[in-house]
Amino acid sequence: MAAISPESQMNQRTWPCKSDGGPRFTAISFIGKGKHGSKNDNPRLTNNPTINNFQINPKNQDFADFSQLPDDVLLKIAANFTLPNLRAASQVCKSWCDGLRPLREAMLFLKNGKRFKHGRGGVKPDLNKALESFLKGAALGSTLAMVDAGLVYWEMGRKEQGIAFYRKAAALGDPAGQCNLGICLLQANPLDSEEAIKWLYKASVAGYVRAQYQLALCLHKNRGPSRNLREAVTWFLKAAEGGYVRAMYNIAMRYSVGEGLVQSHKLARKWMKRAADRGHSKAQFEHGLSLFSEGNMKKAVVYLELATRAGETAADHVKYVILQEMSTSCRDRAMLLADNWRPLPSSSR
Repeated sequence: MAAISPESQMNQRTWPCKSDGGPRFTAISFIGKGKHGSKNDNPRLTNNPTINNFQINPKNQDFADFSQLPDDVLLKIAANFTLPNLRAASQVCKSWCDGLRPLREAMLFLKNGKRFKHGRGGVKPDLNKALESFLKGAALGSTLAMVDAGLVYWEMGRKEQGIAFYRKAAALGDPAGQCNLGICLLQANPLDSEEAIKWLYKASVAGYVRAQYQLALCLHKNRGPSRNLREAVTWFLKAAEGGYVRAMYNIAMRYSVGEGLVQSHKLARKWMKRAADRGHSKAQFEHGLSLFSEGNMKKAVVYLELATRAGETAADHVKYVILQEMSTSCRDRAMLLADNWRPLPSSSR
């Protein structure tokens, strides 16, 4: 076969036109390589076993026609898509629009289930009705609904059924399902730490920060095959950089004592403040003490007051001592700042 020049490749059509006699889709960028030549790092795609196992033969044009994907394969690929992703994928071609209809319907059941679970949209919380909706969405193939069904079963004390739904979602590449399954297996009797770490690792590689934190805890507490402090700190740091508040506090403590990292009080203070500003009560207490030692009384009182309100009773005693040394106007100003404080955004997943 003659070589194709780069110019010719750029001019090749990848979208259907009217002369084709029907919608045909011949290339899709998010399954191929990214702009730097590396595989796409979208966890909902790279962590999907159906995509990973789907091999394209470049010598056979039929294999490159993604509009001809069987519906069952398409549904597995898109099982953990959110509604915006499903809408975008449904616009690729008519066959995809038709094939993804069950998952779009599942999103309606998912939304309705969340309304009943959290009591939104003028309805009272009702776990049974929420579960009924989640099960309908799960039956249509949505891993998002499977995870929520698993959560409700777990809250009801029906743990085996919850784990079963987590396992279904995990097998389809859903990071939340993998993470929840891993956490459940760590609480199982008998404990299955090896399989738990396997699923936590899959979700962690996909960028799921809660799984990264849980994996780090396992490695740090020697709940896996062996204790690996350096790898534990690596995952703590990834989770902290991803916005997971508990990981921020944990990495601050690691920097403070030099455990698994080169000791750095500067970096410890940076991560402690980040955790404190996102509502971690112990970090607020620690950061308040740090400010007090530096002589910044007003800010120290603000963080100690926030920690006290969050249940850190020891912070109240330190705050009381500082308040005795402050003027009435400074006290009032500090309390006003605490009243108006709002946590910065963080990631819970």
